[in-house]
Amino acid sequence: MNQNGIVNVEDHMDRYGSARARWALALLIALLTLVASCASGPAAQEDAGPTREFQADNGTVTIPVQPKRVIAIGYAVPTLLEAGTPLVGISDFARALPFLTPEQRKTYDSLPRVAGDTNTDINYEAIAALKPDLIVLGVPKVAVGGVALDQLTPTAPVVAIGPLVPSDWRNYSRQQADAAASLAGFDAARTAYEARAAELRTKYQRVLPGLKFGHVGSYGQIAQGTFQREYANSGGTNIAQDIGVNYYGQVREPGPGARAVSEYTSLEELVPSLGQADAITYSVNPDGSVPDPVKQVLDTPLWATLPGVKAKRTFPLRLTEATTYGGARATLDAIDTSLAPLLKAPR
Repeated sequence: MNQNGIVNVEDHMDRYGSARARWALALLIALLTLVASCASGPAAQEDAGPTREFQADNGTVTIPVQPKRVIAIGYAVPTLLEAGTPLVGISDFARALPFLTPEQRKTYDSLPRVAGDTNTDINYEAIAALKPDLIVLGVPKVAVGGVALDQLTPTAPVVAIGPLVPSDWRNYSRQQADAAASLAGFDAARTAYEARAAELRTKYQRVLPGLKFGHVGSYGQIAQGTFQREYANSGGTNIAQDIGVNYYGQVREPGPGARAVSEYTSLEELVPSLGQADAITYSVNPDGSVPDPVKQVLDTPLWATLPGVKAKRTFPLRLTEATTYGGARATLDAIDTSLAPLLKAPR
């Protein structure tokens, strides 16, 4: 074998001469070729390391204990950004932008995109090119079937972890962080949130008990003349519940996903829907402006006839679409600002 690792057959033939020597030489050449082939193939790739079994919406999946190249899609994007996961690609997730810190936003902007905001255009080739060792698919449980998992799993293990109803973010965000071995960052954000929520429960414990709240969401359908009535555990209500706000009532005809905790009601039914509310909250944009679906409710003459409106207990809520503990802490601050007038009301 010369300095380039190439076997010189003639040198070995001269040395051994016999048929047995020729056979041994042929075997040696074959073995050296096999070793060289293995060194440039899969065995030369970086070892994935220890693995574990993980229970996800798509079943039990074998994943790395300590993934190093993670792709986040959908609701997993803000969770794993906040937890400090080593991400190599993400989908767009515009609803998270108002909640990102400057550092998280810088990371968000710099990462390659593998899908748009609705996750209906997942780029499977782009995902493969990024060579992830884990893909965290954060889509609602009812939508997992719409993703071609068979096109993702040859690239890396896929854990599908998403919400059933909006308030599920507390559970699924922890599962996402756990799958990505990022629980330390997750736990820090949760601890800070829970401390702030406890502080506000104490602050408002004099005024919130006994009040029945209703909520108007921001996804009403203007063309159909309907508004979104949100109940407990919906997107606009679940964080306020953590400080003691009580949202009464329930969906008349529950459906899958968010339809289990919110419904679209005709504006003509505004009084039957919210007529028992002592106070009403309603979703506004992150900058405080009123979205058109909510504005149509506030502008209807029926709004002024509601008991909660007459009592001047209507409260706009900003940042109601948080899906992480870090983001929800900002929501708590916004709720505190909005509900502060209650503390000035006479007992």
